[in-house]
Amino acid sequence: MRFAHSNELLSASIVRRVERATFLPHMKPLALLPALAVAAVCASETPATLKLNNAGYLEMPGLNVMLANDYYPDGHQGGLGLIQNGVRVATNGDLRLDRTPGQWDPVPVTGERKLDPATGEIRVHMSYPDPNKNRTGFNPIDYPDVKFTYTVSARPEGSSVVVTVDIDEPAPVNYSGEVSFNLELFPGILFGKTWDLDGKTGLFPRQVNGPGLVSEPAVRDTSMPQRVTMDPHHSRNRTYYGVQEMARGRRLSIAPESDAQRMIIEVVQGGELQLIDGRAPDSNGWFVVRSVVPRGATKRAIEWRITPHAIPGFTTAPVIQVSQVGYHPGEPKVAIVELDARDAARSPIEIVRIHPDGRREVALTPKSEAWGRFLRFDYLRADFSALTQPGLYEVRYGSHKSHAFRIAPDLYQRHVWQPTLETFLPVQMCHMRINDRFKVWHGVCHLDDARMAPVSLNHIDGFVQGPETLVPFKPGEFIPGLDQGGWHDAGDHDLRIESQAETVYGLVLAREEFGVEYDNTAVDQKTRVVELMRPDGKPDILQQIEHGLLSFVSGYKSMGRLYRGVQEVSLRQYTLLGDPAHATDNLRFDPEKAGPNPPPIGLPGSPDDRWVFTENNPDREIDTAAAIAAASRVMKGYNDGLAEDCLRIATELWDRTQGDKPAFRVGAAVELLLTTGEKRYADFLVTNTSVIAEKFEHIGWVVGRALPKVNNLVFSQAMGEAARKHRARIEELSKATPYGVPYKPDIWGAGWSVQGFGMRQYFLHRGFPEVLSAEPMFKALHFVLGCHPGSNTASFISGVGAHSTTVAYGFNRDEWSYIPGGSASGTAIIRPDFPELLEWPYLWQQTEYCLGGSTSDFLILALGAEKLLSEKR
Repeated sequence: MRFAHSNELLSASIVRRVERATFLPHMKPLALLPALAVAAVCASETPATLKLNNAGYLEMPGLNVMLANDYYPDGHQGGLGLIQNGVRVATNGDLRLDRTPGQWDPVPVTGERKLDPATGEIRVHMSYPDPNKNRTGFNPIDYPDVKFTYTVSARPEGSSVVVTVDIDEPAPVNYSGEVSFNLELFPGILFGKTWDLDGKTGLFPRQVNGPGLVSEPAVRDTSMPQRVTMDPHHSRNRTYYGVQEMARGRRLSIAPESDAQRMIIEVVQGGELQLIDGRAPDSNGWFVVRSVVPRGATKRAIEWRITPHAIPGFTTAPVIQVSQVGYHPGEPKVAIVELDARDAARSPIEIVRIHPDGRREVALTPKSEAWGRFLRFDYLRADFSALTQPGLYEVRYGSHKSHAFRIAPDLYQRHVWQPTLETFLPVQMCHMRINDRFKVWHGVCHLDDARMAPVSLNHIDGFVQGPETLVPFKPGEFIPGLDQGGWHDAGDHDLRIESQAETVYGLVLAREEFGVEYDNTAVDQKTRVVELMRPDGKPDILQQIEHGLLSFVSGYKSMGRLYRGVQEVSLRQYTLLGDPAHATDNLRFDPEKAGPNPPPIGLPGSPDDRWVFTENNPDREIDTAAAIAAASRVMKGYNDGLAEDCLRIATELWDRTQGDKPAFRVGAAVELLLTTGEKRYADFLVTNTSVIAEKFEHIGWVVGRALPKVNNLVFSQAMGEAARKHRARIEELSKATPYGVPYKPDIWGAGWSVQGFGMRQYFLHRGFPEVLSAEPMFKALHFVLGCHPGSNTASFISGVGAHSTTVAYGFNRDEWSYIPGGSASGTAIIRPDFPELLEWPYLWQQTEYCLGGSTSDFLILALGAEKLLSEKR
């Protein structure tokens, strides 16, 4: 499923389940309705009402109302949420301290949830501030000193929900007028739709439009000095910019023209409604409906009645899930059908061959297996591995069909893993200009890297500098060697040691295991220019390994230790959308030239150079040692000087990171053994046989590659026994979900973790082929390529497959675009049971590209499939 930029297609795509499976009187005469729709007509004779279900939320056909089931308001998951006719349309219904809160603004602590089975009411006690985020935590912001407690309740009233806010004590006087009950509306399905607020009407605009308003913050906390790390644009002590509300009133109708999306919000008690575009201060905002808490109000300070239109007898349409790429004749093939739990009808699953002239014929009717309930859906499975004849096919279930896919012996030889290597990784390269035929992805960036971070600093995005620099450089001092190499991590532009090392390690494994010689990119480190779609006679994978190493190896040579990471100085730089060449002025900051009053960040000559952070973290250091030791092997003969540096640094890290966690050292021991052949590394592995066996699920895949080098019968036998025990664990995991892979509800999509699981299964199979099957690897690959929960069956790998994640959270997300070969996080679970993969560029937990293992894991999965299948021929 792909969002088009046409408003009509945009709405049609996201509500396709509604249109395909629900009785819509204006669409078809009764005589032509399927049995399911007839049942919906009958059901509509008795109006449905909201009732409390066993999962702890209110439901009726076509409507779910959650309250505090989720806990991530920073990512538009939390508070009061509404799922209307199969689409999550609203979220974060709660008291907030800004008219349109942003990603880093204060959020409350969720207290005890109480359910009343007799009335169906849900009550949740909440409080400000959250001590885990108040001026501390992952993104420390100077929050205002506001403290109060309150209760939010949601009770059913027929097909409406009445939401009430009771405040224990009046909101602080200096903040009344800012405290409000906010509900966020998902913009992606509202563009071009209409609204009516007390007779005033309008459209939901695609882009944010003025007129703007500027106001002073409601609270100016003078006790907290302005952090030197924070840009005034993003400080709590800043002038607020927004846009004027679209309208005010007491009764709001949202999308009245749409049966699938119409919703009425009425004020019962409290301040009038304000409809605001929340994208003015923050690009990733949503539309906001808001009521300000009246001064001094406590009991029923705010009360709304919300009535989303639920289509009578609504049932979600069946979703057929198969790989968007297709299948090799020799690999396992399973079609999965996701069904509404109220849909009792069952149709056969058919595999249909598509002939060149468009004619279709049933090629196979595999036996369907009723897997049962997972999350909120029922699932059918049909194994069609017996079908091996090359050709074009689709899966048909009743009147529904999948996209067309192919079965072909050359399936993985083009258009699958190649975009990751030839486009995504080059585009993520830091300190380089990336040319792509007529296009420039980004210019040369961060040539002013990097200055030592201030001590005792809790910076943004988890970067923390302790009380010492740990290196022979003072805070603010320039550190040479960091203006080269590295890949931007995810949708921002920092360099993290773990993601840099994981990517290098994965690429090394791919090079050694599969002998990748693919060349479609020209990389010139001297001119700092990369040319996509232009071979230069050098394997792309070696050029990428070299580029990753240049960053942290050069940093090590300058500082005598690894960096923790390199991060932007201000939030304004950190949130930059578009070309990272504009994040800094590319000029090293000169404090003498700048004087006591340097230009503000954003102007030439300012102290906008990124900061480098250090840490005492033996676990991360030894993980990096494994990557560097492995890289020294593949760099030999390609960049011999870098290969020597790698081996020297890996050995130093091994020698100085002794500790009481031998399991963490296994990877480095294996790679140093494979690189040097030194007996001391084999002795370490043998000495820790029992530890490795106990942690086999996590580190067995690494050890299997070193068994011949260890050359110890007792050790090999112990690993074989551990592999047999692990097989039982894999079989257990395969039964837990209809997809045969580990998959549990989480804030972040499971795409990356499933890819990591599949990568490990490949190497476990190679190391212990008589014990462990390669089938879990194929299940993981198919999961990532489209066989996963939810109605959006897109491949998580952008640009790969018939339908893929082509609106993604990369550095170009504001263009509603994607980077070919990028690996998105994937389907997330809106707690407790709703799988969601929205086509929206600002949800990092669903569509963000991250570097690290996710990138190289996919390469290994696809290359591994190609290798195993070629060996079977």
